[in-house]
Amino acid sequence: MANAVRALSSLEGRRGPNGGECERAGRESHLTVFVFLTGALTSLAASFVLVTRLERLGERFGAPEAVLGLITALAADAPEISTALVALRQGQHDIGVGVALGSNVFNLAALLGLSSLVAGRIALHRRVVLFEGAVAVWVTLLSIATVAGAVAPTEALLLTLVVFVPYVVVSAVPPPERHRLPLPRPWRTWLASAVNEEELELLAAIDPPRGRWTDAAIAMIALALVVAASTAMERSASTLGGHWGVSAIVTGGVVLAAVTSLPNAVAAVYLASRGRASATLSEALNSNALNAIVGLMIPAVILGVGRQSAGGIVTAGWYAGLTALTLALAYASRGLGRRAGVVIIGVYLIFVVVATTL
Repeated sequence: MANAVRALSSLEGRRGPNGGECERAGRESHLTVFVFLTGALTSLAASFVLVTRLERLGERFGAPEAVLGLITALAADAPEISTALVALRQGQHDIGVGVALGSNVFNLAALLGLSSLVAGRIALHRRVVLFEGAVAVWVTLLSIATVAGAVAPTEALLLTLVVFVPYVVVSAVPPPERHRLPLPRPWRTWLASAVNEEELELLAAIDPPRGRWTDAAIAMIALALVVAASTAMERSASTLGGHWGVSAIVTGGVVLAAVTSLPNAVAAVYLASRGRASATLSEALNSNALNAIVGLMIPAVILGVGRQSAGGIVTAGWYAGLTALTLALAYASRGLGRRAGVVIIGVYLIFVVVATTL
């Protein structure tokens, strides 16, 4: 303590009261901002490379278009999933939950709300909305139950997979075999029509060249870069949040959630502008489901989610509410127009305002 007092007195004599400390804190703050921005740019670039290489590998192994869409969504989700995992592993549960579910709130606003504004209208068949929406709502409800502690993480994960795995299996069945599924005939016909309509759009939207083994190596390097960049982003954002007095829910549920979701947002706007409505809806809802399963539920089974603050509960509730609102608008109007887009984005902005006041 005496040494610290003498050192402080020396600094005051040379730089004035607290001058040296302020200058050093300023340099450290600037360096942390630089690390955050560098991590964000690296994560975005690496995730783009990861998506393209996995698409090529999927083409090489003959993956159905719907499965290729899931692979693409998972790769695009790599930044937010990695960031959520890093935060949960370090015991920063509010930030981890904020990234995982805050990204989903942002996805609905950017992938569907913004896309409908840019495209003018995203036309959707009601059976596609029901097919994709049923899985989305189920995952959403169990995400809330996990965060609120109403259901144990292991039980929530198992209940989620009971619905999500059959959804993936049905999507993976080749078109000629879909009418032979061991289901009642009306169900088979309905499911086949819903998946076929979605797959036709994915076929036009995702047309990668046949991959090589070098693509696998590049994909692994890109994934490692995404994880490293996400770690740097999470740590620098946490440091800046603590330095500037920003709450964990804003750091994770707003800032990190938005930055890590940008690759998905760009892809969705691109699909919507080309008239690929079903593919846009599929990317948004599948991305959210994967964020919840891989970024929240699986880590919760291993690491736990801790006792959530009001911010975590609000984020989970907003995710559920905006999901229900978006699906209701899409079903009622057979798609999403500009008015619906304004409503969805407006509800997201209200979430941002509420989050900053908690």
